[in-house]
Amino acid sequence: MRAELAFSVGDLARTRFAVSPMWEVGPSMRLLRSGHEHPVHRAWTAQVRPRLAAAGLDRGRLAELVPPSGYVPDFLNPAPPGPSPTFEEELTAIRATPAGRVRSELDRLREEQGRLGPGLSGLYDDVPRLLERVVEEIGAYWEVALAPYWVRIRAVLDADVFHRARQVAEHGAGRLLGELHSSVSWDDSALRLTDRRAPLSRQAAGAGLLLIPSVFTGPVPFTRLAPPDPPQLAYPARGIGALWEPRPVVRGGGGALAAVLGRSRSLLLAELDSPATTTELALRTGLSAAGASQCLTALRGAGLVSAHRAGRFVLYARTSVAEALLTAASDRPPAS
Repeated sequence: MRAELAFSVGDLARTRFAVSPMWEVGPSMRLLRSGHEHPVHRAWTAQVRPRLAAAGLDRGRLAELVPPSGYVPDFLNPAPPGPSPTFEEELTAIRATPAGRVRSELDRLREEQGRLGPGLSGLYDDVPRLLERVVEEIGAYWEVALAPYWVRIRAVLDADVFHRARQVAEHGAGRLLGELHSSVSWDDSALRLTDRRAPLSRQAAGAGLLLIPSVFTGPVPFTRLAPPDPPQLAYPARGIGALWEPRPVVRGGGGALAAVLGRSRSLLLAELDSPATTTELALRTGLSAAGASQCLTALRGAGLVSAHRAGRFVLYARTSVAEALLTAASDRPPAS
C-alpha cells in the first residue's frame, strides 16, 4: 500500500530534524522482544537481552506497550519541541499525557492486538497513578539498554543530521526528502511512503514534518500522526553498519596515555569498548575487583566513564571525552 502526505509551501518551511531518545526506546525494545538476531545489532542484543530479563523488563508494562509488530501508542513519542530534547524532557512530556488520550490509544492497541495485557489493563483503569510506573520502567530500560551505549548512538544520529543538512544546503529539500529511504519518494508537492499500511492525510496531521534519524528503526520508516503535532517520520540513520564495530584504541596499558592515567586505568578504558560491570572488567584485565572498582571510581570522577544501574549491577561505559582521548592516543605515532 502507498500512503501520501501533501505538502504546502508552509509545510515545507516547517520541516525540521530532531534527535529523540524515545525514538530509540520503542524500536530497540521491539527488536529485543522479537527474538531475532539482527545482523547489525547482534552484539548489542547479546549483551542487553540477559540484563533485560534479569531486571524483569522483558515482561513489564513497557514490553506490553511495544508489541513485536503493529501499533505502538503515540504518547510514547511526544513531539520534540527542539532539535535535541533530553531523555528527562521526553519523560516529562509522557508523564503529562492526558488520561483520556492514554485510554484512547490503549483502545487502538487492544483493537489491533486483540487484548490488553494485565499491566496495560491496570493502566487503563488508573492512568494517573500507573502512568508514573510506566515512566519509571522506561527510565529503568534506558539505564539497562541504551544509556551505556548512548555516546556511540548519538554520534551516528548527529552525523546523519549533519549529512542531511548539507544535502539541503547543496541540493535543496527535494533531494533530502527523496533520499531518506528507498520506500520514501518526493514529487514537489507530496511525500509518498510505499510500505505504510494506513493512509496519510494532511487533514489528520499537524503542519510541517519532523524528521527523526534512528539506529533501531527499520527496515522501513516509522510514522506518528497525532495532531496538532507535526507528523513524525523516524527513518534508519546512515552509518548504522559501523555502530558496534570495535574502536581503535591503545591496548596493553602502554604509551603516553598510561603515563598520564596509569597502566590499570588506561587498560580499563581500553576494555570498555562495550559497557561492562566491575566483575567483568576485573576478569578481563586481571585486576582485583577492589582494584578495578577503585580505578573506575577515579575515571568516573574525571569524566572518562559513566555508570548506569542495571538491576543489582552497575554498568560502566566510556564517555565521549574518553572516546576522543583514546582515538587521539591510537592515532599518535609511537615515540622514536
